[in-house]
Amino acid sequence: MTIQLTQDQKDFQEAIRAFVDKEIIPVARDMEHSGEYPTAIVEHMKEMGLFGMTIPEEFGGLGVDMTTFSIVFEELSRGWMGVAGILGSHSMACFVIAKHGTPEQKAKYLPDLATGARRSGLGLTEPGAGTDLQGISTTATLDGDHYIVRGSKTWITNARHADPLPVLVKTDPKADPRHKGMSVLLIDAGTPGFTIGKDIPKMGYKGPESCEVILDEVRVPVEQLLGGVEGRGMQQVLSALETGRLNIAARSVGIAARAYEEAVNYAKSRMAFGKSISEFQAIQLKIADMATDLQAARLLTYWAASEADQGKRVDLQTAQAKVFASEVAIQNSLRAMQVHGGYGYSTEYEIERLYRDAPLMSIGEGTNDIMRMVIAKQIFAD
Repeated sequence: MTIQLTQDQKDFQEAIRAFVDKEIIPVARDMEHSGEYPTAIVEHMKEMGLFGMTIPEEFGGLGVDMTTFSIVFEELSRGWMGVAGILGSHSMACFVIAKHGTPEQKAKYLPDLATGARRSGLGLTEPGAGTDLQGISTTATLDGDHYIVRGSKTWITNARHADPLPVLVKTDPKADPRHKGMSVLLIDAGTPGFTIGKDIPKMGYKGPESCEVILDEVRVPVEQLLGGVEGRGMQQVLSALETGRLNIAARSVGIAARAYEEAVNYAKSRMAFGKSISEFQAIQLKIADMATDLQAARLLTYWAASEADQGKRVDLQTAQAKVFASEVAIQNSLRAMQVHGGYGYSTEYEIERLYRDAPLMSIGEGTNDIMRMVIAKQIFAD
């Protein structure tokens, strides 16, 4: 098996890398520590067309392949994983609408979503239901030509900017199996009863907001039912989560790559006992492990992307890439901290931010233990 980028993909990679090096890396640490929202960076990403990555060209999007999609998230996360998160949730929402929306829904939303004039996210997680999406309690009751939505969501990235927000609801709470009673509604910003609550304080993943969403007797027109047919919500969001796991894997590779780069550069410049610490075997062993694991994570991620580009079902591949790459991100950030010694613990260096950002990669889009169950299920099914 050979994984080789095309010239177009290499050119795209170089453009994103140049943008990250010039516009993100110089400001990321200070903005992350201050909690400042990266407005200027978001505007530049709009100009580059990145908000339209998962939107077909006929609606003004880029319609990129999954390998190019992964390149974007790796490079952005090498600069600042939080910025990649802003784009990640939006891209999944666009994917859902582009793949499952009615012609009217696509025409209404996709052109503006492609330019970033509109932005979006996914309203899935609830206080009592995370990975177990069938355990959600938010309901949508049909009342004439509207659904009445009652419930709440939490940990919703882009919630303050989402218009619309695709929200997973139960249109038939008594359905058996439960997933047959689940649907997705496209809820427009400003709809009465649709309220964005507090921002949830986080250890890492700063930059994008993660919010509570309150749904209090929200009247949503039946035309906003994604795809126009009830009971397909679980399948719709699971198809998006496959791309979500790929973006998490690629983000993990970006974190791992930045940790490796910082560790190598520091080891070459740091002097101890009259020589560069890069000459000490203990440091060399850490750097060797970091380089090897990074390359393995990158290859696994781009293999999963290439399988998706061939039109294959990739729940197994994306789960494997997500599990391995996220754990490499955690390990590499810790190893980089060890290479830096006390400076790695300082907020004046990049390492402590990478160390705080990395753990989310093992949780987001399904915890790694759940992903291992997905992998094992596929193995035994085959």
